[in-house]
Amino acid sequence: MALNKGVRTGLFFGTTSGVITPSGLLVGLAAGTGSASTVISGILIVAIADSLSDALGIHLSEESNAHNSATHVWTATVATFISKLLVALTFVVPFLVLPLQSAIVAALVWAVLLLSLMSWQIARMQQTRALPVIGEHLAVATAVIVASHFVGQWIGRVTG
Repeated sequence: MALNKGVRTGLFFGTTSGVITPSGLLVGLAAGTGSASTVISGILIVAIADSLSDALGIHLSEESNAHNSATHVWTATVATFISKLLVALTFVVPFLVLPLQSAIVAALVWAVLLLSLMSWQIARMQQTRALPVIGEHLAVATAVIVASHFVGQWIGRVTG
């Protein structure tokens, strides 16, 4: 089943943002605070605030293209919000059932799996080899996560 362009736009953007933003956030907050409750709070706040923000961003971006219909714009907006919100919320689960360090590992494995599956699907749609696409996307996510870890550590040292 082929997705319409608005759904595809929102789904890929929202899911990607729903993976990378919480991953960076949880690693940074955990490094800075060592607190599972702080990590959970951060993920929940990002799931709501950033989902709305990303949906508005997609709305304005899609609306700026005069060739997009109002239906396309709103479909992309809603798909972005729902996919980002639902994906981001999944990152809370490991922190509810596992100790902090194990939850971080589980959340990052989940992030790699989701991003790899999306990248594989993109490669299929573009009829190209999947490994370079997956590698490129995982490299960007890794950069975000590593930078967030070091920023979290620095903030922890400065404030605490």
